[in-house]
Amino acid sequence: MIGRLRGTLISKQPPWLMVEVGGVGYELEAPMSTIYDLPPTGKEVVLLTHYAVKEDSVALYGFMHEAERALFRNLQKVSGIGAKIALAVLSGVSTNDFARLVQAGDVVALTKIPGIGKKTAERMVVELRDRVDGLATTLPGTHTVTSGAPLDPAGEATVALQQLGYKPAEVTRLVQKVAADGDTAEAIIRKALRAALGN
Repeated sequence: MIGRLRGTLISKQPPWLMVEVGGVGYELEAPMSTIYDLPPTGKEVVLLTHYAVKEDSVALYGFMHEAERALFRNLQKVSGIGAKIALAVLSGVSTNDFARLVQAGDVVALTKIPGIGKKTAERMVVELRDRVDGLATTLPGTHTVTSGAPLDPAGEATVALQQLGYKPAEVTRLVQKVAADGDTAEAIIRKALRAALGN
């Protein structure tokens, strides 16, 4: 198992990033909460990881904070939730906010996250209510950084939001609504996620 990586951040194109460790480039998928906290490319980064092996694939997921990784793992214990939906949850709400929603039984707010229907939200409340107490940890502040991707910031944000499970028409509407001149892709994504969740 690979539990932690320390190396140079080579590239980031949400939700993907690459970290070079000892001459080997590790490709990881990460939630936007982690992407926001990444240093500029070329700088050292330390990531907690989750290594997943399936019948036809191997995947590595990266997280800046233990609370994020713990929530990612707990979410996948809920019937009907896989890695993609778990990443969408972490990208849409903080671990603190998620814990509060589950403890309050706020099914309506949970269904605003892509891929979460009413039944899945209800299962999350029932199955995770006792597990989220330890996840309500205050996380450090975030940085806004540029990714160096070939797309313009709005284009990069559009791709990232679609990979998080939002429909193309919804993504276009959100990006047009929130994007401002000078915004980085991360800033546009953050504002779009808030708008999608009604915050």
